[in-house]
Amino acid sequence: MTFEPLASDFYSYGSLLSDQERDAIAKLRAWAEADVKPIAGEYWDRAEFPMQIVKPLADLGAYSFAWDETKPFENSAVFRGFVAMELARVDPSVATFVGVQNGLVNGSLSLCGSAEQRAEWIPKFASGELIGAFGLTEPLSGSDSAQGLRTTAAREGDSWVLNGAKRWIGNGTFSDITIIWAKDVEDGQVKGFIVPTTTPGYTATKIEGKISLRSVQNADIVLDGVVVPESLRLQQADSFRDTASVLRLTRAEVAWAAVGTAMGAYEAAVRYAGERVQFGKTIGSHQLVQDLLVKCLGNITASLGMVVRVSEMLDRGEQRDEHSALAKAYTTARMRETVAWAREAVGGNGIVLDYEVARFFADAEALYSYEGTREMNTLIVGRKITGSAAFV
Repeated sequence: MTFEPLASDFYSYGSLLSDQERDAIAKLRAWAEADVKPIAGEYWDRAEFPMQIVKPLADLGAYSFAWDETKPFENSAVFRGFVAMELARVDPSVATFVGVQNGLVNGSLSLCGSAEQRAEWIPKFASGELIGAFGLTEPLSGSDSAQGLRTTAAREGDSWVLNGAKRWIGNGTFSDITIIWAKDVEDGQVKGFIVPTTTPGYTATKIEGKISLRSVQNADIVLDGVVVPESLRLQQADSFRDTASVLRLTRAEVAWAAVGTAMGAYEAAVRYAGERVQFGKTIGSHQLVQDLLVKCLGNITASLGMVVRVSEMLDRGEQRDEHSALAKAYTTARMRETVAWAREAVGGNGIVLDYEVARFFADAEALYSYEGTREMNTLIVGRKITGSAAFV
């Protein structure tokens, strides 16, 4: 499989990948174009997830690119970003599914689990044997999770009893395991737990009526006296700082997915502009349409440069919270502009699924909000700039 630079990668950032990484991206792209793209609109419209792609993604290594017990981070962070970008430019819902499975779940195990927990669980998620979810956000606690978490964990002998509720949990309707974050009633610190979804007292209900990422199965989760053994507590998670260490990594990859979402809308608009004829010539021949497409490409190129740099910093151990926060805030804002311009270029057909732009246009709204809203990420960067926290 030959790696070909994307036309939307205008400055050829793909050339930074190694030969092995380019080969892996070429295989992933070919599979996504052949097996995901033709069905993405149909499943989005039905608000269902195409479960038949779970195993092929595992075979392509999509759940194990980032985490390996013997060689952590064997692939570069730039490569992992390209994985998120390539999936999002075809279907942001699939990119989100992988982001949960690989980044949030395997990331939690890798950064916060014991050696024994990593050895037991990570291979099962990497192979697709198990599907995971990540339970942090709550009905009354989103941006203030560091202080406002209401789900509780009470130690009783060699077990913990969990009580509370979670909301917007991706993969939550069909996960085998959910990583639940709860506040220890004794010391007030946030701890993580590996919770099998068959545990008595655990229920998950699909959130209906979404207009964004409709293929992602988000769930409301209720924990009513859920008992888990101490062996299923993440042994290296002792405070919200440990939870934040996982989010720091995944936030940067959401920024990459935002670039991919913008690319998907832009590429669809370019195709349409080359086919749609008005006033005797293709609309791509009109100045105002070209202006829209150039603005789209400018946003994509600027955002891609930012996420490449922040991932390079991660590889060198230099990335901090404010770096990933700025990338997430900036790229999702530019993505929002870009999908709107692409939708404008496609005109009335930009609101129907047939021409793809509508799906990216709608999906961008979810990426704009999850993994930290623009406002919260702005405050993280603002604190660094001024030395003053302005969160409350």
